Amino acid sequence: MANPLVVLQTSAGNIELELFPEAAPETVANFLKTVDSGFYSDTIFHRVIKGFMIQGGGMTADMREKKAPNPPVPNEAGTGLSNDRGTIAMARTMDPHSATVQFFINTVRNYRLNHSAPTAQGYGYCAFGKVTEGMDVVDAIENAATGPSGMHDDVPLEMVRIISAARKTKSKKDKAAKPAAKPAAKAAKPAAKKAASPKG
Repeated sequence: MANPLVVLQTSAGNIELELFPEAAPETVANFLKTVDSGFYSDTIFHRVIKGFMIQGGGMTADMREKKAPNPPVPNEAGTGLSNDRGTIAMARTMDPHSATVQFFINTVRNYRLNHSAPTAQGYGYCAFGKVTEGMDVVDAIENAATGPSGMHDDVPLEMVRIISAARKTKSKKDKAAKPAAKPAAKAAKPAAKKAASPKG
């Protein structure tokens, strides 16, 4: 069975995602449930850090947090997917099992975000899919000028809206052109660089 596809229509362009339910079944199910509910429409990418990631899916244009429709999902970061460039992962608080709706797209290899131990410090961030089209859009958002907005830092000065998020059905032509991609294996974790972490 083909992996599910989701298209994020943003004010900067479209981003197509392929999700990996075999590696992160509960995370993918939660994300698709949120997509199907229409929750992501009119949210924004509210946190952008060059050389790290772009984060969105939980704040409205006036920087108010949108109440999550689903309970938190268990952290599945230990199932084998790595936070490579172009992967999508769940944002969370310091509680490893607090992810609900906010997500981020890695713009570099963020191996320090991978699972290393079943502890609060080592649980990591669950990657559950990857960008298949629109990485140029991700890069454009990453390079946007940012600044503070209220209590938040690293907010794009020019708002980047998520207009909609919807499933995409593969056409027969797409299916014939390329087989379903396999998730990347987790690579060795290099020495971590001091940087911010995605926050829920």
